[in-house]
Amino acid sequence: MDKVYAKATLQAAFERVKANGGGPGVDHVTIEMFEAHREENLTRLHESLRDGTYRPQPIRRAWIPKPGRREKRPLGIPTVRDRVVQAALRAVLEPIFERDFAESSYGFRPRRGTKDALRRVDALLKAGYVFVVDADLKSYFDTIPPALLMARVKTKVSDGRVLALLEAFLRQDVMEGLATWTPEQGTPQGAVISPLLSNIYLDPLDHVLADRGYELVRYADDFVVLCRTEEQARRALEEVKAWTASAGLALHPEKTRIVDATRRGGFDFLGYHFERGMHWPREKAIQNFRTRIRQLTRRTNGHAFAVIVADVNRVVRGWFEYFKHSQSNTFEFAVRRMRMRLRSILRRRSGRRGRGRGRDHQRWPNAFFQAHGLFSMDAAHTRLCHSSRR
Repeated sequence: MDKVYAKATLQAAFERVKANGGGPGVDHVTIEMFEAHREENLTRLHESLRDGTYRPQPIRRAWIPKPGRREKRPLGIPTVRDRVVQAALRAVLEPIFERDFAESSYGFRPRRGTKDALRRVDALLKAGYVFVVDADLKSYFDTIPPALLMARVKTKVSDGRVLALLEAFLRQDVMEGLATWTPEQGTPQGAVISPLLSNIYLDPLDHVLADRGYELVRYADDFVVLCRTEEQARRALEEVKAWTASAGLALHPEKTRIVDATRRGGFDFLGYHFERGMHWPREKAIQNFRTRIRQLTRRTNGHAFAVIVADVNRVVRGWFEYFKHSQSNTFEFAVRRMRMRLRSILRRRSGRRGRGRGRDHQRWPNAFFQAHGLFSMDAAHTRLCHSSRR
């Protein structure tokens, strides 16, 4: 605990919280407000953690729209002070557990990420592991049994004050409007410490499957088991079902399945769709991208054309950077559609109705958009392919 409340740990924790951004919690204190009295706030946290008087505040529940859909999803927003303490706690606990985490786990771990997990899946598919257990844990973060989670933590942590602090976060109230309640299970929503706790809880599954010779690739609660034969995949699924049941978790009955990746249909993993030796963005990722571009390129957009192009470029560059290893035809249609929407804006501003079609291709050719700095995904993908061949 002395490492958690050390001034240097808390200072580094605040820098991490500041870099991640985020809104204020129930106390309405923003990151900027906390930073304005940084030394005073960190000293107060240091002292309250040291003398045992620190208590987490409730988590503010907000609802945000799902991209491209009418539904909304809940977002938990802890206070800045609580995020700082959790970041300090994670900094101390992570090295203790990290050294024994399985190689098959890629989510929320130092020097690992989605691209590493995707490369592993691609390599296994090419090596003939084409029968895939596409597993889906039902409401994983909300259903982790706290008692079993704490039992896992206690296998490596004996400091009673640290354990009490973790339990306080697991019992953290949630406030939505004027209503407040205490969740009976799961890890706290939006908490800095939750990704580490989720990895701690699923790590035994990683080792069970590895010990039995299965090829697992897991990113947080999203995982696939790749096998050489359908029979092996069926046995792997039974292993997963048995373990999740013993851990108080449940597999989604409709979303968990065995897939032959050499046939039409394939499977989705971390935003990509894998099928018949190819991969491209999953349908949901494509729809979310189209929705965002549509929002930025409405014909009624009153911003200067250069501003619109700059806004579009920020979205397009980020999307391309993640999906740049997709099939080449992934980008051709998206680029044509994007230019059409930009031509529609220019058409409206020149006093014409309707979409940018026909002669508009001559009025505003592709070279026009290139001159205005529009990022071209198809051209960037072509350059990438030529570079990889060399």
